[in-house]
Amino acid sequence: MSEPGGVAGDQLRAFVERIERLEEEKKVIADDIKDVYAEAKGNGFDVKILRKVISLRKKQPHEREEEDAILDLYMHALGMAGPANDA
Repeated sequence: MSEPGGVAGDQLRAFVERIERLEEEKKVIADDIKDVYAEAKGNGFDVKILRKVISLRKKQPHEREEEDAILDLYMHALGMAGPANDA
């Protein structure tokens, strides 16, 4: 059923309502994740490092290796690392 301007109001409303429900669910999940990080911190874990571990686990090994190599290159170029190992 088309409405003025060619917009199907019922269909549009359904999409908007679905998105709103998903946004609410996303907020609940984000709050749950925040609670888990707080629990980990309460048990003595470093949350910043824990976030980094989570980020690294999402990547493929070859992606991590490439990033590590570039990071090492940049750190050496800036004098932030020891001399390069000639292996």
